[in-house]
Amino acid sequence: MTVISAQHNQNAQQDAKQGTQQGADTQQNQHPTAFIPRTIGVVGLGLIGGSFAKAFAAAAQNSHNPSHSTQLYIYERNPNTRALALDELGCGTLTPDTIPFCELIILALYPHANQEWLVRNAQYISPDALVIDTAGVKRATCDYCFSLAKNYPWHFIGCHPMAGTQYSGFAHARANMFNKAPMVVCCADNTTKPQADAHTLAARLQKLLDPCGFASYCNATPQFHDQQIAYTSQLAHVVSNAYVKSPAAQMHKGFSAGSYKDLTRVARLNPVMWCELFMDNRDNLSHEIDLLIHELARYKQALDDADAETLTQLLEQGDALKRQAERKAEKSS
Repeated sequence: MTVISAQHNQNAQQDAKQGTQQGADTQQNQHPTAFIPRTIGVVGLGLIGGSFAKAFAAAAQNSHNPSHSTQLYIYERNPNTRALALDELGCGTLTPDTIPFCELIILALYPHANQEWLVRNAQYISPDALVIDTAGVKRATCDYCFSLAKNYPWHFIGCHPMAGTQYSGFAHARANMFNKAPMVVCCADNTTKPQADAHTLAARLQKLLDPCGFASYCNATPQFHDQQIAYTSQLAHVVSNAYVKSPAAQMHKGFSAGSYKDLTRVARLNPVMWCELFMDNRDNLSHEIDLLIHELARYKQALDDADAETLTQLLEQGDALKRQAERKAEKSS
């Protein structure tokens, strides 16, 4: 897997260089186009992309002011899902002909597929349009997309909506998926576009995403995002997925309640997608697994030694740290 990932990174760098040349050629050979305000493009209609699409479609249907309505275009590789979405959402298809209309393009494929779509279609995106991704890792995506965007007149912002379920696919997408959820935003540290300061771009993005109902926007560097996500999301999926490998899981009926359900909810996952996310953040995730193994070993040693005093202390420490984390979260909200 590491070799494949390394090879992909090499290919991505080559694609970015090709994209740079294409960007220069495009700016020399094509007249600038102008997006249509509040026109949205969604690339990929899985759980997250489908939820974005449904949120914007619902907002358009419920709008009483035609001048504030949203036009939606979608790109989906699966023909059955694409046909279902076009019928259900009443939207158009995102193509090289309609990409220039979009003020905001949301990339909701897997991280590497997002990069591939963007380099293929960068030349069609209108000047000053915003492009965001929704992937659960940010360093690899932002490094690639920030570099690519420097050669075009549009802007890239790395994003991670902190919402989802254990299910996947358009059928499980919901228009209210992001209602009251936080959104993590990663803007470029610097830009070759003087008019595009990070604060202005972030404010503009928030306004465009109003129909989704996000409760808050948290600015972070890609590095800090990936460190935190390794703990708050990825480690939880690894632990849950490993936990159900006990033979006892097959006989839990009648012996399980809230604790079992809480700990096993995300054991159900999309293996291909989560493998890609884990591999792109493997250094941070491996570090968190090491910390957890160390702590688990202390509990095991206390049990093996029949050391009730040490075990009680370990439990007290965990309880205290959980309460401390909750207090900090409440103060910052």
